[in-house]
Amino acid sequence: MADLRLRHSWRLDAQAAAALEQGTHGDPFSVLGPHESADGRIIRAFLPGAVKVEVLRRADGAVLAELERGSADGLFENLVPEHLPYRLRITWPDAVQETEDPYSFGLLLGDVDLHLFNEGRHFELARALGAQHLTIDGVRGVRFAVWAPNAARVAVVGDFNSWDCCRHGMRVRYGGGVWEIFVPRLAPGSKYKYDILGPGGIGVPWKADPVARQTEAPPSTASVVPEPERHRWYDQAWMAERGRRQAPDAPIAIYEVHLASWLQPAERDRGRSFWDFAIDRLVPYLVDMKFTHVELLPIAEHPFGGSWGYQPLGLFAPSARFGPPEGLSRFVDALHAAGIGIILDWVPAHFPTDPHGLARFDGTALYEHLDPREGFHHDWNTYIYNFGRREVQGFLIASALYWLEHFHIDGLRVDAVASMLYRDYSRREGEWIPNVYGGRENLEAIGFIRHLNAVIGERCPGAIMIAEESTAWPGVSRPISSGGLGFSYKWNMGWMHDTLLYMSKDPVHRQFHHHDMTFGLLYAFTENFILPLSHDEVVYGKGSLIGKMPGDRWQQFANLRAYFGFMWGHPGKKLIFMGGEFAQEGEWNHDHDLDWFLLDDAAHAGVQRLVRDLNALYASHPALHQRDSEGSGFQWTVGDDRANSVFSFVRYAANTAPILVVCNMTPVPRRGYRIGVPLAGSWREIFNSDSAYYGGSNVGNEGRVATEPIAAHGQGQSLKLILPPLATIFLRHDG
Repeated sequence: MADLRLRHSWRLDAQAAAALEQGTHGDPFSVLGPHESADGRIIRAFLPGAVKVEVLRRADGAVLAELERGSADGLFENLVPEHLPYRLRITWPDAVQETEDPYSFGLLLGDVDLHLFNEGRHFELARALGAQHLTIDGVRGVRFAVWAPNAARVAVVGDFNSWDCCRHGMRVRYGGGVWEIFVPRLAPGSKYKYDILGPGGIGVPWKADPVARQTEAPPSTASVVPEPERHRWYDQAWMAERGRRQAPDAPIAIYEVHLASWLQPAERDRGRSFWDFAIDRLVPYLVDMKFTHVELLPIAEHPFGGSWGYQPLGLFAPSARFGPPEGLSRFVDALHAAGIGIILDWVPAHFPTDPHGLARFDGTALYEHLDPREGFHHDWNTYIYNFGRREVQGFLIASALYWLEHFHIDGLRVDAVASMLYRDYSRREGEWIPNVYGGRENLEAIGFIRHLNAVIGERCPGAIMIAEESTAWPGVSRPISSGGLGFSYKWNMGWMHDTLLYMSKDPVHRQFHHHDMTFGLLYAFTENFILPLSHDEVVYGKGSLIGKMPGDRWQQFANLRAYFGFMWGHPGKKLIFMGGEFAQEGEWNHDHDLDWFLLDDAAHAGVQRLVRDLNALYASHPALHQRDSEGSGFQWTVGDDRANSVFSFVRYAANTAPILVVCNMTPVPRRGYRIGVPLAGSWREIFNSDSAYYGGSNVGNEGRVATEPIAAHGQGQSLKLILPPLATIFLRHDG
């Protein structure tokens, strides 16, 4: 009996074998694969359902040994005399498989990777964590790596192992909290998740990979081993000059798009990637409409389409709704070839509570705060990222860089910045925790934002960062070195709300709301502003832009045309949500595409022509864009004519003719209306929103007006103008 025990002393003890069988062993690498013993080299494999397992010499396929069945179902083990590389021949009930042993490979991630990750400075996470195609010791396969520092055990499960949590238990890298395994011969397209036991062995719902670069299409939730990137870029010229195209003195006219509902493919296109469909249809439309940029509502993978992407869980994965990730690269390349920049909405403020996502990822509050006073948004029923945790900061910054660097995205619009800056955002007394100084500012989030913008400024020349920030926080688009947050631009939410409120009023009452149109100029040059007419203004019962306009049908369209003229003449870059450019009548519905049939109506087609022409004028006349962020580029001429609801101002640029913008926001034509101007001579009418070409009544100034030596509005000369009803006109000084 003693001799028998001695002869089998290399066998795995029953307790460890039972842990493997139950899927609870926290360190399978310590018992599986090759190990040295007093009796020689032991090789163990745990393959539930296998009939027979043989060890083959990798070099020539010679059989070195047949593994014997162990004390647990699926356990195979034996002494193997050679110490050479090997593979396993596994006989299943209906197939024979040959593969290398995942437990025969050494440590995978480097110590520098782990150190940088824990410091929040590993900005190449898309190449370190997640599923990575690698060749190790001459063997092709996929390395899986996931951060779960509080887990008792992590295994990768997928269609390659029958979703069996006992097959590919992972190895933890202590100190880094990262679990890893290399699965040989795994093909792209394989689906996978992580099976995690939290502290104390408590089970956690299967988790999608936080750093997955490809996913299943919703409602399915598995991550996907991505295809190797094959796209060859042709946009070198664009990338070299995009900094100039996106600078504060450049014309930026942005078309905001929800990709799934802009135009849904016809039946004949249903088999194509949505990205290829967008290349064929959206790119030419942007060129025709003279937009300089397209901004996509979030395309990072998100479980619920009704969130429009603003509750993402795949911060490194373009949504599978639109096709494989490589399609996004083709789309961006096509945009750049057409001279169009692309901005993505990006959401680092919060994430949804879906069980397959980041919530309580390793059984603990890992990505989020545990205390709901810091970690939960009641408005959106979402978790808030723990910005004070270095690994979480690094995860988010790496996500931003992945979109900018890998996909050549030209800018990110950071969503819900206000909710990040304030600890008491949308909270009552007692529902929030003050910062260390007793204040309401979220110091950790502020530090994250500055870190994010500093890293992007250093690594992504020419890329822009845009803040959706709805408060009066100072210096949002000012340099970090001078105490700012470091964004390139800020959405001017106040301008949007004030001016839309004014335009919704009946013209007879507008004299009492005059300040709503002028107030924005008191702070217009404190930030680098974008004037947004965004998706938020055409949903949830707010109606469409045309639906906000008062009066009969003719007046509604005239009001909208006049408003667009005012917006394009006003300092600030421009943004309009899809459908607004042709006066979509219905409120936006993300389940249906836009009402393109409206363009058969002359009034709608006229608004579309007007927006196209405004974009062209805006880009071709420096006075309308060069000094958008400088007070020297703007001068009021008439800002106080409440009785007539008339506004006029001059836009300036260096070494070019100024442009006079005049708005009459009543349906009464004003004949002989005198406006002082800074230069004598001829002023040419270059735009009139009342033109019959746009659907107007064709009242105007017959193309050109000469100044008279009559002082007005502080100027020595003036123009005697005809102001069309509910209209905006532009006049350019012609010398």
